[in-house]
Amino acid sequence: MSERSERTMSAPVSSIDVGVVVHDIDAALAFYRDLLGIPVEGTNPVPGGGTMHRLRVGESLLKLVHPADAPTEGPKGDTFGHSGIRYLTITVDDVDGLVAACEAAGHPAVLGPLDVGAFRIAMVEDPEGNRVEFIGR
Repeated sequence: MSERSERTMSAPVSSIDVGVVVHDIDAALAFYRDLLGIPVEGTNPVPGGGTMHRLRVGESLLKLVHPADAPTEGPKGDTFGHSGIRYLTITVDDVDGLVAACEAAGHPAVLGPLDVGAFRIAMVEDPEGNRVEFIGR
């Protein structure tokens, strides 16, 4: 067993950015930008070919990466059945309203909405099958 490091990471900004590699950038943008209303801050090329679309979520960036060569599939769904990053959490003002909009657009809730302590939570799947959790107080 390794010893715990006494080092503490210093982060110059109070955010964490997330990259999501997608097959269908049009469907991903329709979900995140158009349906959820997350604004696109810009685009840029990625090493090896392809494009990254940077969407601003509070102080964080959601980076939708569409590589030139089709990516291979990773495990989807089953929130707690696989290791690794399994879902994104976005704090929102109206969990129920956002879930209703997602369901109307063909993205039904896979969890909730429900109350967990002082929070209201729900999960939906994006067009690629990635889980997105909405949380509100």
